[in-house]
Amino acid sequence: MNTEKIINCERNRFHKLINFRLSHRFMSIGIAVVILSIVVMFIRAFALDGDTLWLKQLLQKTLLVGLLLMSLSKDKIEDEMIIGLRAQSYAIAFVIGVIYALVMPYVEFGVSNAVHSGGESFKDLGDFQVLLFMLMIQLMFYHNLKRFR
Repeated sequence: MNTEKIINCERNRFHKLINFRLSHRFMSIGIAVVILSIVVMFIRAFALDGDTLWLKQLLQKTLLVGLLLMSLSKDKIEDEMIIGLRAQSYAIAFVIGVIYALVMPYVEFGVSNAVHSGGESFKDLGDFQVLLFMLMIQLMFYHNLKRFR
């Protein structure tokens, strides 16, 4: 096999990965999963007693999956401008997410020490919090960029 065929094959695989989108139908599925997860989170928080840590983690994961389905689903009309706006929103979400992950632990530490004089310990952000923030920022910027195009 020559080098040119290998390069073309790898280029085609790379473009398939970059252009991967779910059908528009997955937007409504993602919205339903997110709403269901949030409702069950509220029910768990106020109505259920006992050790339900496994349920909390399951609901967090389903919430992330629902937001990811919403993020990856196509619009009804998918053109080059929409693809560009989606790429811009991913870039903005990544940059803001990194800044959030770097700054937020220090903000929490400062606020908790200001509120509680006992000297709170430094806490790092969890993966759920960072991923949730980044997916929400991406969806928010994407829809705002679409609206103001």
